[in-house]
Amino acid sequence: MLKMFYKKTLGQEGEKIAIKYLRRLGYTIIEQNFRCKSGEIDIIAKEDNQIIFIEVKTRTSNRYGEPIEAVNRIKQKHIVLTASYYVFLNHLNESNIRFDVIEVLKKDKIYVRHIRNCEMLALV
Repeated sequence: MLKMFYKKTLGQEGEKIAIKYLRRLGYTIIEQNFRCKSGEIDIIAKEDNQIIFIEVKTRTSNRYGEPIEAVNRIKQKHIVLTASYYVFLNHLNESNIRFDVIEVLKKDKIYVRHIRNCEMLALV
C-alpha cells in the first residue's frame, strides 16, 4: 500500500516538473490527467497549432531501465485510444497531433529528457 502511494506521489511530482518544463518552452497546457474508459493521458498541451499528448515517466534511478521503456505496447495502445477519444470529443484534426514522452529522473539533481514525436504502436 505504501509503495503504491509513493509511486503515485512520485508520478505526480514528475508531472509537475514536466509542466514547468513545458511552460518554460512556451507550450500551453490544455489538460492534465485526462481520463476515459480506455486510459489516461498525463498532459495534453499545445505548441503552435499542434496538440501534443504527453506521457510522463518518473524514476529515482535507472536500475530497472530507462523510464521510456515503461511505455510498452499495451501502454501505447491505451494512450492512442485515449487520444483518439479526446480528438473525437473536441472535434480536432487528427493530422495535427503528436505524441511525446517526458522522462523525469529524480536523483541528486532533477534530469528531464523530452522525446518528441514518438511513434506510438510503430511495431503493430
